[in-house]
Amino acid sequence: MAHPSQLGFQDAASPIMEELLHFHDHALMIVFLISALVLYTITLMMTTSLTHTNTMDAQEVEMIWTILPAIILVLIALPSLRILYLMDEINNPHLTIKTLGHQWYWSYEYTDYEDLTFDSYMMPTSDLDPGMFRLLEVDNRMVVPMEAPIRVLISAEDVLHSWAVPALGIKTDAIPGRLNQTTFITSHPGLFYGQCSEICGSNHSFMPIVVEAVPLQHFEAWSTTILSS
Repeated sequence: MAHPSQLGFQDAASPIMEELLHFHDHALMIVFLISALVLYTITLMMTTSLTHTNTMDAQEVEMIWTILPAIILVLIALPSLRILYLMDEINNPHLTIKTLGHQWYWSYEYTDYEDLTFDSYMMPTSDLDPGMFRLLEVDNRMVVPMEAPIRVLISAEDVLHSWAVPALGIKTDAIPGRLNQTTFITSHPGLFYGQCSEICGSNHSFMPIVVEAVPLQHFEAWSTTILSS
């Protein structure tokens, strides 16, 4: 969960988000080194009037500043492509959930169960208990078992939406007439908050997402309770 004045990302709650954080640090270090080198060169040029005649027309220098950026781009591109393929990998999911975006709420359907579907609305401020987050709490959370691959099928009924949960490294567009899919594995139990990340109308800011990761035994008890009610 993000907190006020936070400068970095939220703590990772899935293996994909951990990979994204590592790639962010990797790319940021490269950017920092390039910036430091450029700043040093500019400072050196502005503070000295000495000129080395051998560097005024040197093929070696031109080769270096042509090849070196290409190597740097490869060092950035290879980890990025690896993560892109990991994010698209869906291998034998234990649970499939269909998520449908509406103006302005989400509905969830657990397709592996016969009749397990519900709508998820934002809780009004007057109904919040102490410790709950305003504009982020919902009346029905999407409950999933932890440490299990979950496939989410995402679409919309009316306009464009986007199902995004930062701690899980997920942001997938919900498009009417099209079924997108994503996958995630929660590495520990907890509550993970998100919001619609596509401007979808006047109440775009009021359709939050809450994913609750629980042990498998608790998930089975929850599903049994929902089906029997």
